[in-house]
Amino acid sequence: MSFTVFDFASLPVSRWRNGGGETREIACWPVGGEDFAWRASIATIEQDGPFSIFPDIDRSITLLSGEGVVLSSPDWEAHTLSTLLQPFAFPGDIPIHAHLLGGTSQDFNIMTRRGCWQASVASISSPQELPASHGGLVYVVRGKWLISHTETHELTAAQGCWWLPAIKSGQLQPLATNSCLLWVNLLPER
Repeated sequence: MSFTVFDFASLPVSRWRNGGGETREIACWPVGGEDFAWRASIATIEQDGPFSIFPDIDRSITLLSGEGVVLSSPDWEAHTLSTLLQPFAFPGDIPIHAHLLGGTSQDFNIMTRRGCWQASVASISSPQELPASHGGLVYVVRGKWLISHTETHELTAAQGCWWLPAIKSGQLQPLATNSCLLWVNLLPER
């Protein structure tokens, strides 16, 4: 399990074409691929507007800061995303409109291509074993964490790392009281 470490402040920023916000891409696999198998990012929503449509993609969005948004679509009942660190999964190939509940909202996003990868997102605050044969990504929301396998890294708020599947498992350990992170468990589909 080889970790790719990142820091929010050093992630590349891309402004949205509709002018409604920006995205900081954490990782995209395969790297540089036009048709990604999975992608993780942090988005800042600055104004109401439509989400981009991604055919054959499943998405999960988790509120990191702000009052949140109401996500509406003609295909399902509106969903209010206003609770911090509570993931919401939805298909990326349906039209969705976001309406801010207050000021700017910052969200953690994971997208996976159907038939390639599956992802689940969880907010954790206790030690965890990282399962063998799974990929993953962690993003520290608060506190300090130790992630270890064949290498070890200490991560603090606004830092994280990602990895591809490995034969052996790894470990996540909080190092400070009230530590919390988002853990994306990535499982390749066969």
